[in-house]
Amino acid sequence: MNIYVGNLAYSVTQDELREAFAAYGDVESANLITDKFTGESKGFGFVEMPNNAEADAAIKALNETPLKGRPMRVNQAKPRAERPPRSGGGGGGRGGNGGGGGRW
Repeated sequence: MNIYVGNLAYSVTQDELREAFAAYGDVESANLITDKFTGESKGFGFVEMPNNAEADAAIKALNETPLKGRPMRVNQAKPRAERPPRSGGGGGGRGGNGGGGGRW
């Protein structure tokens, strides 16, 4: 089961996140989400636990439990919604009107 963990202190490490969940069962992975430019933690992450019963126990036990002074928000992760493809443009277009949709 994929578990969302939010409201994390920015100083929490992946190892500390893994340790918190390992008390309830096997942890396949623990990943903190970081800013792609600064490398700093964004204050949330995901933990993957292969056994759903152990994952449920971890969610119930750890939700609202403090880790490094902040109460974690722990729940089953929802699948990522499909995003529409980006156009990759930035305006402009032909004809100088910014839209580029008419004849020129």
